Amino acid sequence: MELTEQEKYKIFAARDTRYSGQFFLGVTSTGIFCRPGCPARTPKPENCLFFSTAQTAVEAGFRPCRRCHPLNMPGEAGPLIRKLINLVESDPERRWSEKDLNHHGIDPSTARRHFKARFGMTFSAYARQRRLARAKQSLKKGNSVINAQLDAGFDSPSGFRTAFAKTFGTAPQNSSADPFLIEWLDTPLGPMVVICDDNHVYLTEFTVRKNLHGQIDKLSKRHKRPILPGRTSVTEKVASQIRAYFEGNLQKFDLPIVTTGTEFQKQVWQALIDIPYGQTRSYAQLAERIGNEKAVRAVASSNARNGLAIIIPCHRVINKSGGLGGYAGGLDKKSWLLDHEKTNS
Repeated sequence: MELTEQEKYKIFAARDTRYSGQFFLGVTSTGIFCRPGCPARTPKPENCLFFSTAQTAVEAGFRPCRRCHPLNMPGEAGPLIRKLINLVESDPERRWSEKDLNHHGIDPSTARRHFKARFGMTFSAYARQRRLARAKQSLKKGNSVINAQLDAGFDSPSGFRTAFAKTFGTAPQNSSADPFLIEWLDTPLGPMVVICDDNHVYLTEFTVRKNLHGQIDKLSKRHKRPILPGRTSVTEKVASQIRAYFEGNLQKFDLPIVTTGTEFQKQVWQALIDIPYGQTRSYAQLAERIGNEKAVRAVASSNARNGLAIIIPCHRVINKSGGLGGYAGGLDKKSWLLDHEKTNS
C-alpha cells in the first residue's frame, strides 16, 4: 500500500488534492515543503525529498510553503470562516446584512463563496438556520411562540411561522421533534461532518463521500428530524476522540452511537467494531464472523452503508487477496488509515 517516490511525484505533478496531508514534498533547491495539490510549479525530480509528516519536513530544515500552507489541515476552516462563525455566535439574533459584513471588513461575495465551499450553504443561510435552532431551543424551554420568534431575530410573526414550518415541518406551537445538529471537523485527511443530538452521535463521514447529501437527507427522513448547524456536548466528545485517534493516542472509541439500518446491517457493523485496531479482516471472514459465510456481497454492501466512518472501522475490511477493496471516503484515505493504525498499534 506504500506509494513509491515516483508515484508520489506524479501525484504532486497532477496537483491531486485527494492526497493532501498524507505526505509532503521538500524542495532542496528552495528549502520549502508543500502538500499534494499545491498550485506552485512542480520542481524537478532530483530536487525532491518526501516526508510522511509535516513535522519531519520541518525537522529536516524545510519551511512551509506560503501557497498551500502544509501546516494546516486539508480543507481546514480558514480565518475568514472562523471570523464569520464567531460573528453569528456572538450576536445570534442579528439578521446579518451585506452592510454588516462590510462594516467588519468582509466582502459579502467572498463570504458567500467560502461558506458554500465549506458548508454547502451560504453565510446568510447558515445564520438563518442558527436563529431557527435558537427558536427551537426557546420553545423547548417552555417559552411562548412570540418570545421564540424574538429570540430568533424575526420581526414578522408570519415570516417566522413560514421559516419555522419549512425547516421543522410543523408550526411553532405544534413543534415537538428536536433537530439534529451538524458540525464540520477538521482532520489530517480533510473535513468530516458530524451529526449529533444531546445524547447520541448518528453520523460521521468525510465530506468527499459520494452521495453524502443523500445520506444526510435519508437520516433526517428516517428519524423525522430536521438537521441544523450547531454543536452539542456529544459533538465535543466526538471531536476530542477523533482528534486523539489521528494523533495516535486512541485505539477504541467510547461514544454513544446510534446506527440507522436493518438488523443484518447492525450485526455487520458490530462485527466491524470487534476488529482489533491495527488489524484487518476480509469480507469473507466478516461473513463467517456473523454466522453467514454465504453473505459476502451483503456484508460488503452493509460495510459501504456504515454511516459512522472511523468510529465503526469499515476501513479495516479488505479483499481476500489482500487488495484494499472499496471505501466510500476514497481508497487513498483507507490506505492512510490502515498505515496509521499499523504504525501506532
